[in-house]
Amino acid sequence: MGIFKRLFQTKKGAEKARKYQMGLQNTTLSDESLRALFKWPIKDDFYSELEETLILADTGMNTALKISDDLAKAVKKKRVDSTDALKEAFVEVMRTRYIPVETLGNHHFEVHFIMGVNGVGKTTTIGKLAHRYLAEGHSVMVIAGDTFRAGAIAQLKIWADRTGAAFYAKDALSDPSSVVYEGLEKAKELGIDKVLIDTAGRLHNKQNLMQELEKMVRVVKRFDEFAPHQRWLVLDATTGQNGMAQAKVFHEVADLNGIVLTKIDGTAKGGIIFAIYDQFSIPIRYVGLGESVDDLEPFDIESYLAGWLGESF
Repeated sequence: MGIFKRLFQTKKGAEKARKYQMGLQNTTLSDESLRALFKWPIKDDFYSELEETLILADTGMNTALKISDDLAKAVKKKRVDSTDALKEAFVEVMRTRYIPVETLGNHHFEVHFIMGVNGVGKTTTIGKLAHRYLAEGHSVMVIAGDTFRAGAIAQLKIWADRTGAAFYAKDALSDPSSVVYEGLEKAKELGIDKVLIDTAGRLHNKQNLMQELEKMVRVVKRFDEFAPHQRWLVLDATTGQNGMAQAKVFHEVADLNGIVLTKIDGTAKGGIIFAIYDQFSIPIRYVGLGESVDDLEPFDIESYLAGWLGESF
């Protein structure tokens, strides 16, 4: 079973680990390639081969070099002298680098801005978040702030009906900020805990996007000076390094404090999350491990590594 065996020692832990394994089974990083690489004593070109493998896994060059350098230091410090110890050192390096120290707040009236370009699964993610929050006992409202796509409004309505979340929208092409303002008024009136706002994802003109989001921010601050509390970007894992460019633009515009990585169950390479965290220090909040409503999971670095590297690593 490898060094991840303790993840499977409780029923709850095993269920989560299996879910990650199933979701990550199609990633193009082969656990066989790493198993072949992680042998003691290490080869002379071990670190260069590790860097190449990580780059092929979409971590990008800078992140691959940082991970390799951290591992070299750990091997020396821990006086690694076996294959298992080498693997343990690698996993510990990854844990140390990618477990976010920031914790989420617990606001009674919590406003989420959910951002992302068209096609990344933003609307579906909002529906799955609504489902999760409702299952946790929260009241939820979804606001259709992306008024430029009538299809997005209709799809959000379907998700709201499906999950039982409250829903607010106006006609397509309505002013997004007015939709948000009126939706928040309704949310306050209903005593809603979690408000999920779908925002436009047009990147062809960053200035327009910035102006629109800044206007929305001014609106929500009328209801809570600390809002929007969560500013999350939805990224499609299969886009690889293109996700870096998207993260850069939205981070400049909205000061992101979370990433939701979707479609990790497809042919994604899995390493993009590490590149994003290294460059922007934006925590990964959730990962999409499948198409069902329950397949949006809080990000867990150990379960992710077990799925990414293989149970027998």
